[in-house]
Amino acid sequence: MVFINEQTIDKINILQATKKGMNEAYKGLSVNPDALLIDALKLPIKNSEGIIKGDSKSYSIACASILAKVARDRYITEISQKYPEYKFEKNKGYGTREHIEALKKYGKCPIHRNTFIKHFVSNE
Repeated sequence: MVFINEQTIDKINILQATKKGMNEAYKGLSVNPDALLIDALKLPIKNSEGIIKGDSKSYSIACASILAKVARDRYITEISQKYPEYKFEKNKGYGTREHIEALKKYGKCPIHRNTFIKHFVSNE
């Protein structure tokens, strides 16, 4: 599992960070797969195929998507203990009304992406 930190996402944007994470995950494999099925994106990796709406067309992509979401949600739940005022355990870091109100009240914490909060909080 590969996690890309908020500083990298802010620096290179979410799409490039996603591609970077996928490339790092591929390089970290202990096996050489016959094929790589990727949801929506095309990567310059031999035998890879980007499939639009891949999570609804490929069982493998759907399972990988679930695993990634569960891993992210677990990470965010752990972070919620460090920053309880943001209630990450409830909103998982998404721009819910409650999360935006916490950002306005407390400002950003170290895990917030500047490119995320600029859409919700002025003067950031």
